[in-house]
Amino acid sequence: MSNDLVRFSVAMPEDLLIEFDQLVARRGLAKNRSEVVRDLVRDALVEEECATPGSLVMGTLTIIYDHHSNDLQEKLHTIQHDYFDTIISTMHVHVDEHMCLEVIVMRGETGLVQSVANLILGTKGVKNGKLVLTTTGRHL
Repeated sequence: MSNDLVRFSVAMPEDLLIEFDQLVARRGLAKNRSEVVRDLVRDALVEEECATPGSLVMGTLTIIYDHHSNDLQEKLHTIQHDYFDTIISTMHVHVDEHMCLEVIVMRGETGLVQSVANLILGTKGVKNGKLVLTTTGRHL
């Protein structure tokens, strides 16, 4: 894949362009229309790749739970040990005297990563959570 820049034009309604320019402005001083279009294209390609069965992905699963829940931490540790080849790191944060936040970093085939995330999210006592997937960046 060449890194040479290729110019092309895009036609869009004026009101959409005004909103787009507001987005460009919110993205900061180093961003311009071209940079933001490239960002949006990359985001779409990452989303497509992560949805493709068999793709190698990275994911972060962020969960909130009450650490006083009946043997929840033991259940979470068991899942993490069962999938030690998929779960590559965790970070544990004490939110307050009862609630904990955990960020679980995973790597693997998209279906497996989603299944492990669903197993954790479905564990009784996990209050809330969200999986965010991205690619390994090899093809971008």
